[in-house]
This record gives sequence, structure tokens and C-alpha cells, in this order.
Amino acid sequence: MIHKITGKQHNSKMCFICGLKNKFGIHAHFYITDNKELIALFTPTAVHQSYPGRLHGGIASAILDETIGRAILNVFETEVWGVTIDLNVKFKKPIPLNEELKVVGRITEENSRIFVGTGEIYLKNGDVAVTAKGKYFKVPIDKIADFDRIENEWQIVNLETDPIEIEI
Repeated sequence: MIHKITGKQHNSKMCFICGLKNKFGIHAHFYITDNKELIALFTPTAVHQSYPGRLHGGIASAILDETIGRAILNVFETEVWGVTIDLNVKFKKPIPLNEELKVVGRITEENSRIFVGTGEIYLKNGDVAVTAKGKYFKVPIDKIADFDRIENEWQIVNLETDPIEIEI
């Protein structure tokens, strides 16, 4: 299936998932699709492994949590942040290193305080390696942390390699 990209979400400086200056991070970029799903692209390396040549399950869980939680940003005009209440992850296949992965997240339920979403990690061949379902509180960022957008370099970083569509 081909997903048309309609926008891109912010990256930060030190976040393990999206921080571009975190030398141990996964440096994921997040793309908004025409159906309001969110697709993260990243390539895990040796510093992200558990068993030799395999992505650590905790990192697979973290990228799914982040992608599902960020999908709520596609729904509102202003920033709405998700704080994880519950995350259920199912591992189906081992995830190799040094291969670009695609992570898809979407919102499946929402009310005034809570949202639920699902997501998957796709391997290069299109197989689903991991699935997740999460439940999140909607919380303004100033209630979560002292967040300075300039200090944290919270910005959309456009790359020459940014896709206009992503096939899964």
C-alpha cells in the first residue's frame, strides 16, 4: 500500500527516539500520511542490539510507544501530548540491524482525556515484526516537563531524502 505524505513532525535534540544529537538514539523521522496515520522511519545499528544482529525488544517497544503517542498530534491544530497509561506489545519476528524500518501508528479511539492507538513495525520485505496497542492521557506539555522549544531544538528538520510517499 502506498501512503502519501502530507507533512512531517518535529525532531528534538536529545530524545532517544527523535533526538538528532543523541549519539545513542535511533534518530527517527516522523511523516504524516493523507489518512492521518504516522509513519516513523529509522535504521537501527549495533548500539541498539540485544542478541547479536537483532534490535532490542525494549527499543522496538519504545519506537512503537512514541509513534502511537505522536499520532495524536495529527488530529489537532494545536499540540496535544500523550502520556502512556498502558502499552501492550507483541513480538512476531526478529528485527535485523542496519535495515530501514517503517513504524506505523494511528489513533483508534479518543475522548476528551484519553486516546487509544495501535501500531506496527514493518520489515524491509513488508512483514510485520511487532505490533502494539497503547492507551494515553492527553496532557499539555507544560504539565509534563519544563519544555523549552529552543533549548530542546524542537523543530521540523527537512531532509533531501524525505519521501513524498511511503510504500508498506
